[in-house]
Amino acid sequence: MEQDLFKKALRWLYGILIGTVLVVALLFFMISKGALGFMPSFEELENPKSSLATILYSSDQEVLGKFFHENRTNVTYEELNENVINALISTEDIRFYKHSGIDPRGLARVLFRTIIMGEESSGGGSTITQQLAKLLFHDPARNLWQRSLQKLKEWVIAVKLERSYTKQEILTMYLNKAPFIYGAYGIESAAHTFFSKSMDSIRVEEAATLIGMLQNPSLYNPLRRPDITQNRRNIVLSQMRKANHITQEDFDSLKTVPLNIQFQRDDHIHGLAPYFREHLRLKLAAEKPERENYSSWQEQQFIEDSIAWLEDPLFGWTNKNLKADGTKYNIYSDGLKIYTTIDSRLQIYAENAVKQHIGEEIQPQFFKEKEGRTRAPFSNRISQEQYESIITRAMKNSDRYRNLQRAGFSEDSIRQAFKEPVEMEVFTWQGNVDTVMSPLDSLHYYKSFLRASLLSIDPQSGHVKAYIGGPNYQHFKYDMVSQGKRQVGSTIKPFVYTLAMQEGLTPCDMAPNIPQTFNLITGQTWTPRNSSSTREGEMVSLKWGLANSNNNITAWILKQFNPEAVVSIIHDLGIQSPMDPVPSIVLGVPEFGLDELVAGYCTYANKGVHVEPLMVTRIEDRYGNVIGNFSPRKKEVISEETAYLMINLLEGVVNQGTGIRLRFRYQFDAQIGGKTGTTQNHSDGWFMGITPNLVTGVWVGGEDRDIHFDNIHLGQGANTALPVWALYMKEVYANEEIPITQEDTFEEPVNFNINLNCPDENITAGEEPLEGGDTIVPQDEFF
Repeated sequence: MEQDLFKKALRWLYGILIGTVLVVALLFFMISKGALGFMPSFEELENPKSSLATILYSSDQEVLGKFFHENRTNVTYEELNENVINALISTEDIRFYKHSGIDPRGLARVLFRTIIMGEESSGGGSTITQQLAKLLFHDPARNLWQRSLQKLKEWVIAVKLERSYTKQEILTMYLNKAPFIYGAYGIESAAHTFFSKSMDSIRVEEAATLIGMLQNPSLYNPLRRPDITQNRRNIVLSQMRKANHITQEDFDSLKTVPLNIQFQRDDHIHGLAPYFREHLRLKLAAEKPERENYSSWQEQQFIEDSIAWLEDPLFGWTNKNLKADGTKYNIYSDGLKIYTTIDSRLQIYAENAVKQHIGEEIQPQFFKEKEGRTRAPFSNRISQEQYESIITRAMKNSDRYRNLQRAGFSEDSIRQAFKEPVEMEVFTWQGNVDTVMSPLDSLHYYKSFLRASLLSIDPQSGHVKAYIGGPNYQHFKYDMVSQGKRQVGSTIKPFVYTLAMQEGLTPCDMAPNIPQTFNLITGQTWTPRNSSSTREGEMVSLKWGLANSNNNITAWILKQFNPEAVVSIIHDLGIQSPMDPVPSIVLGVPEFGLDELVAGYCTYANKGVHVEPLMVTRIEDRYGNVIGNFSPRKKEVISEETAYLMINLLEGVVNQGTGIRLRFRYQFDAQIGGKTGTTQNHSDGWFMGITPNLVTGVWVGGEDRDIHFDNIHLGQGANTALPVWALYMKEVYANEEIPITQEDTFEEPVNFNINLNCPDENITAGEEPLEGGDTIVPQDEFF
């Protein structure tokens, strides 16, 4: 009887065991087939999808920035740092090379030590392969049942991954997929974010910090919780010691080393060349221009965009080019590599020059001049009504106003809210500071800062080498290189002289320095004035006239031809902005963008050939295949001889005219051509500098034209813009690795025999003549 009961119990036991095995087998079979929820197919395991950031490289192979939803940059196994691999395996999965995706010993440890004995510090049982499975294919579980089912799925996926990939590939996939914080995804992005390094430069203790963070990136945050992050790092180092990847002596030394975090967050606001990166992003993703998508006042923008869509391969590139599967490229997730023309060294020098001159010299002078004035930073010339209108317009254009309006607040309530002090972070040239200020006061505060922009182009290739759209992209997002257009003042005068040189005049031809009167279509007359009476009534050379920005001589040239011819040659030089053919064009009434103005001046250094600015040389996909090549678009618009004559005229500006401080103050001895520019009431200061291999333009001014210095001595382009160029070029010339030197020369055309030694070559209008074109008549007075 007892024997029968024993046999019966044994049969039940075997039945339960076999049944359990069958149920488990059936469960895993159903999981693998997707019967209990989504499971990746074999093809998906072979080609797991991940969102990769697009990386922008400078011409000297530095990373300028990224476009991304997830800041992820993949690396190959060969690119992985050995310290990172050792730290990961030592800490997360010591038997990684011995199991096939699931570690039985690890599971047993969890069962007996963690669950039965309650030792929470005994560690988890997930292998690296299981953690990869969780990262690749799971959304967060909402309850215990879902998490249990996910765990079973992880086992199935882990086994499939082990069958599909080598151990090296699994390690690489995991480290590329692992999420950190501050927008960093993957070990390469984390290394750059927390240590400002690429993977190949990571040291042992830095690798231990990064791997330690993986257990809980928010908890082990080296910026907010450095102490516990360092403790976690030391645990990883201890594990590496146990695995014999470091010695006891190494451990004892490294555990006392501070974290030495060099935080550098990758985002769309900070970093090098942010205005350039944003301009490029908008350009790449531009839609085909349709008139109904533009406001009534954007007619010119629509025209320029339509031309760019047809002629510029980069404009709207993502909408003009398709992937093999017929879908559009996505610059945020397709992992493209964009090789730009920016030189990171020149960009740094340019940003430093703007900060040094505007932030440390000009801005303090401007604050001092406006101190105590009731309508500061505006000129006292504006009325109280004009002042209030400007401030009201600025308030209504703010995000705060729009948000309050959308929330249903009344106009009176909104205005009252703008008067209430709030905590905010504001810009200073010494760095952001926290303060308490009313939104209304913040409008005045930000308008008090002078804006500045700089664009530097290689005149032969058209490559854009440095690009600054404003003083600080986080706080001043309006791009004055490509978005803003301002009156150009005397920087337009070389274009007038170009017409003269093209039509047979030479720099040493003489002209009367007397006022020139024009008959207007209204029946009135107009006579442009000079700011100086130096040599008035004498015969002077055209070179002297341009060097001293003399309005009489520019007007005399215009009379030899006509405004229509001047407009025509300006358009030939690449300026798309509209211009009316009126006499006041000689004083710089038209409004140009810095980008088109610099490109126009490049024509002189490029022997009469106009080159459209080029920002990108090639684009590669995530696999390194070239999917876009870009070459400069060139067109000969003036003769080589005319271009060389213009170079000589522009050199006169630096050698004897309004740009002379480049010689006596900044001690340049290079061949340099230049042109200063100052507009009505000193609202805009310009300087265009030409060297044989680099053409650079600088603009300085207020957000509104009524924000400016009160006197021309401080407000002229020679004082606001020229020093930025000088500080920039000092650094460029000092770097011997950059192929731009003070020994570079402008090449004379073959068989050139025109005399350029003018009789008044060394006659100046004083140590540093002022701009002759300070007074500008509003354009609408001519109609």
